[in-house]
Amino acid sequence: MNLESRLVGACVARGVTLATAESCTGGLVAARITAVPGSSAAFLGGVVSYANAAKMALLDVPQSVLDQAGAVSEACAAAMADGVRQRLNADLAVAVTGIAGPTGGTPEKPIGLVCFGLAAADGVRTEHRIFTGDREAVRLQATEHALALLLGAANG
Repeated sequence: MNLESRLVGACVARGVTLATAESCTGGLVAARITAVPGSSAAFLGGVVSYANAAKMALLDVPQSVLDQAGAVSEACAAAMADGVRQRLNADLAVAVTGIAGPTGGTPEKPIGLVCFGLAAADGVRTEHRIFTGDREAVRLQATEHALALLLGAANG
């Protein structure tokens, strides 16, 4: 059984609701979840916030976070996850923001850097990964990791 099917099953069994906030994955996490029959019992919705203005307007990401840490940062991922969880009143929310390439990387923030936020009632935790491969490979690996984070949280 794939990650998204296990995630939906765990959420339905426990009465847990989900939300997503995505930047570099462009809705792939939400698409994988909604591909599962019955996902509407757990998945409330998702936001694709590619531009900084969208992150601020739709997810309440503070301008100060974007100015100080940047859009590709654990601080931004935390704000995105918390923002979508609060906006949709979800139990769990994941956020993904990163540099999929082929351009946009710097020595401090290389291509393949993806930051994740996982928000729940008890707070937000963050992490980052550096994925390898082309743009699509980075996006697919980031999507898989986001689903795994949600599944881990849904399973308690």
